[in-house]
Amino acid sequence: MTDLHETNIIAPTIAAAPFVIRAETGSDIAAREALLDVCFGASRHARTCQRLRDGRLPAEGLAFSVDFEGRLVGTIRLWHVDAGGRAALMLGPLAVDPALRALGIGAALMKHAITEAAARGHGAILLLGDAPYYARFGFTPDRMDTLALPGPFERERLLGLELKPDALDRARGIILPSGKRVRRAEVGFQPFAHAA
Repeated sequence: MTDLHETNIIAPTIAAAPFVIRAETGSDIAAREALLDVCFGASRHARTCQRLRDGRLPAEGLAFSVDFEGRLVGTIRLWHVDAGGRAALMLGPLAVDPALRALGIGAALMKHAITEAAARGHGAILLLGDAPYYARFGFTPDRMDTLALPGPFERERLLGLELKPDALDRARGIILPSGKRVRRAEVGFQPFAHAA
């Protein structure tokens, strides 16, 4: 019989992801803005979902950045909204450096944001996006037919994910911002610095 203390047991290791997800900081703003410009273009400030973010701060603890080889290459934020009488979060923007999308950064950011939102006790997350992409994270158009955004939007792109059962039960009406307002003294967050 072999003594395990004398045997060199080699366990398979899982390679670490080549990127790091971390909390967003004020020093990320310039790089984040440049990334959003690349991903969404100049029209990003005119998007309907922007109306939910104008003059507001992201939900506490729910703004994340991704570092890869010393530079910011991904971002995601969640925002407090009133979803027709029900408290929810609105996700956006999700942006990843186009040259690095094959690394799975977007999926990792989504999973991280959903996990953190659930851990903080939030009931639901809404977003405006491509259903085939977001379906793998559990987002669906179910229960969205009684909700609307404060401006033009494509109905089939309004998706929701309930983190708690029936969190969107009886949600009807216009989705409105409900998060903390930006104060002039807030450092690092700019009310105009977001895309859909």
